Amino acid sequence: MLPLLCLLMAGAPMPSDDSQDVQAVLDRAEKRFKAGDAKAALEILRKAEKEHPKEAPLPLLRARISSEAGQYRDAVAAYSRVLELEPNNAEALDERGSAHFKAGLFKESVADFDRSIKRKPDAFNGHWRRGISLWYAGQYDAGRKQFEGYEKVDTNDVENAVWHFLCVARKDGVDKARKALLKIGRDTRVPMMTVYELFKGDAKPDDVLKAVEEGKPGAREKTTRLFYAHLYLGIWFDLTGEPKKALAHLQQSVDQGKVHPYMWEVARVHRDLLRGKK
Repeated sequence: MLPLLCLLMAGAPMPSDDSQDVQAVLDRAEKRFKAGDAKAALEILRKAEKEHPKEAPLPLLRARISSEAGQYRDAVAAYSRVLELEPNNAEALDERGSAHFKAGLFKESVADFDRSIKRKPDAFNGHWRRGISLWYAGQYDAGRKQFEGYEKVDTNDVENAVWHFLCVARKDGVDKARKALLKIGRDTRVPMMTVYELFKGDAKPDDVLKAVEEGKPGAREKTTRLFYAHLYLGIWFDLTGEPKKALAHLQQSVDQGKVHPYMWEVARVHRDLLRGKK
């Protein structure tokens, strides 16, 4: 779970006569959620919001719990309530962008990210989540620029190079995408360098799965490797016109669990999009 409460109070001063009551509610709701009872936590927060309708930390926590519980549209609605109370809350705006993405609302996700970046321009280069939303929204030129900007943050990230490739490939084809493939240093995560070679044209899908076994990884490390291997194999097969193989790999990526919470959502979203096409 995200460190929910560590961010709740930032920039959200509460009236002194209500502060203790509201904080007690936040503590109680978080405790119930950590105990695995998201439904009870959300009920606590909804009731408290009726009693304290001007307290932004309550819908903010409700939004985060809803998102982690997979109730993405509820999360969007809760973030919207936060923004009604605090229109300049760039953090809530950014998080609503993520919730929109998870709900499959890609254009809305981009719009939120854009508005958030206007408030915090220094966040642009590192905003890879915006780049992914741009790709799913079909805004490939803007996505390409986003991932090129990320090169100023990290030049060793295969994922950034792959998403840049995907933006170019969707617009101009695979051959041009390979010519424009970003050069990276060394991504130490296995099997990411083999994934890079796959998109470059110097490896086959089976090579990615073989790389997973390098060095006889322990169970946890192997799960992480399989998650990324199947995610990018799924995306590769979708790009190259083999949706059945793509769907199978994306399902296997999802099945590894939330190795990387946001990229797990990407795997789930892409899987669900393919299912919708069947």
